[in-house]
Amino acid sequence: MPAPDAPVTGAHLDQPTPPDGPDRPSRLDPAIAARLRRTPDGLVAAVVRQHDSGEVLMMAWMDDEALHRTLTTGRATYWSRSRREYWVKGATSGHHQYVRSVALDCDGDAVLVSVDQVGAACHTGQRTCFSTDLPVTGEVPS
Repeated sequence: MPAPDAPVTGAHLDQPTPPDGPDRPSRLDPAIAARLRRTPDGLVAAVVRQHDSGEVLMMAWMDDEALHRTLTTGRATYWSRSRREYWVKGATSGHHQYVRSVALDCDGDAVLVSVDQVGAACHTGQRTCFSTDLPVTGEVPS
């Protein structure tokens, strides 16, 4: 099984690891930041899909600085809630995400990140984190 991605702290990217909470410092364009609706801990959901097929690969969290780094480096960067650090997808696993586009949803509380995925997106080694189908028993209109 491939190694899961380890966090990449701000120190590796010439930025200190920020404090927890919504007041983490960021270089995100203020016009973009003004459109975001964040959770109380300063995060927006990032839904990640393969750019050419539309396959949904994973979901992660971004704060303003992670979004800034994603937009300006072309490498998907996320905020780890458990480790309280930034991580660049593929930095340790080699399963990189090269960003093709980022779209903000109509409410400003989620972004859609379209990527070229190299290798598995999921830390389990699966291509996608959404590989377990659940039974749907409700009626579907015909």
